Amino acid sequence: MSSNFQEAVQQLVDDRPPTAVNAIYSSQGIKLIERGVKVDPRLYERLLRHQLSAPLEDALQAQDSINGKALRSTAEDLVERRPVLARLLGHGNHQAQLLDALEAIPLPPPVAFQLSVARDVHPALFQYAVCTALLAGWLVLRPGMVRYDVIMPMAAGLLQDLGMMHIDHALLQPQGDLTREQRRQLYSHPLVSALLLERHHEYPRELIRAVREHHELLDGSGYPAHLAGDRISPWGRVVSLAQVMSALLRPGRALSALRLSLLLRTNRHQFDPALGDRVLDALRGIASENALASVTGMAALEPGASPIGQLIAFDRLLAAWPATLGQSAAATPARVQGMAAIGQQCEQMRRLLADVGASGDQLLMLGDDQDAELMAELSLIAQEMTWQLRALARNARRRWAPAAGEELPTALAAWVGEVDACL
Repeated sequence: MSSNFQEAVQQLVDDRPPTAVNAIYSSQGIKLIERGVKVDPRLYERLLRHQLSAPLEDALQAQDSINGKALRSTAEDLVERRPVLARLLGHGNHQAQLLDALEAIPLPPPVAFQLSVARDVHPALFQYAVCTALLAGWLVLRPGMVRYDVIMPMAAGLLQDLGMMHIDHALLQPQGDLTREQRRQLYSHPLVSALLLERHHEYPRELIRAVREHHELLDGSGYPAHLAGDRISPWGRVVSLAQVMSALLRPGRALSALRLSLLLRTNRHQFDPALGDRVLDALRGIASENALASVTGMAALEPGASPIGQLIAFDRLLAAWPATLGQSAAATPARVQGMAAIGQQCEQMRRLLADVGASGDQLLMLGDDQDAELMAELSLIAQEMTWQLRALARNARRRWAPAAGEELPTALAAWVGEVDACL
């Protein structure tokens, strides 16, 4: 058990002591706690002094442990409090079917315990996981489907971030720049989640693979393995999109439907096109009913420079990618491949800006047009592109992977510096 998960369990023990469902032994075979004993802070401190014979989550049960009914209750509350989520799940009248499938997800006791820790110690992470499960089910559900083929992608959505509780808890809080070690942990958490699930026979290999792939993107810009295209499994594609949708639909996020629509229209190279079209089709009805809210919601947008000026600058930065990096003397085959991938992503982002009417040339033709609804949409596109450019620059550094004491090539360092200055 990682030290970060130990800290989370410590908080659970302090507030709602769990019960030992099995006797707990040290690695030397010494019995430390009998079955049925409530593990209070004093006993938990004693346990942490020993190397245990089995993971602690195998032996503990939380009060009001997470089960299918608890998942359903949480989901019903989320649907009630998140109007866009409710409308999406209602598109096709599948809400009741999805709630039934959520309740049927298999939860081995160690997994139920970790979900219980998330619910009691990291409630936002738990609600995000339940929302992701619902959306994964909605994305795959088709008439006449075998129930198993709905439940298992939902389980992958529910469990994809178990690994987040085993890494630095600072990563669960909104913050600025991450340290190199924090970023390394963030990139590894899909692998940690998969490892936590591999020993449970209730979950098929396809589910474990989807959990491992839930941050991979079709253009190869995701992590941890930079998989692209058909190398990402069908369920992996589902969970990749569902977890992004879940993050956008969280409470307090202004203009959720418009943000989600723009995300899919400006990232068509990253997500499964059929799945993206399914979401966009459902969002059209919501957007048409809430056009006025999109305009009046301008007050909720972050203040900043003119979105037109920002987008023109972004388009120029993407066009200025140094395409000759692969010819550098220091360019290993992996670096050549990585730089080519970044160059392709720059070209794809420029094409997508053109597709949504936000390329530099298109924006220069707008003149003094200050239509409020247009400016609201351009502001959101600029915010989305800010995030994408920041991620692209970070990815470029990571794909070059300078050794200790090695500097980035001059052209790459200059381009990354221009991105940082622009943002």
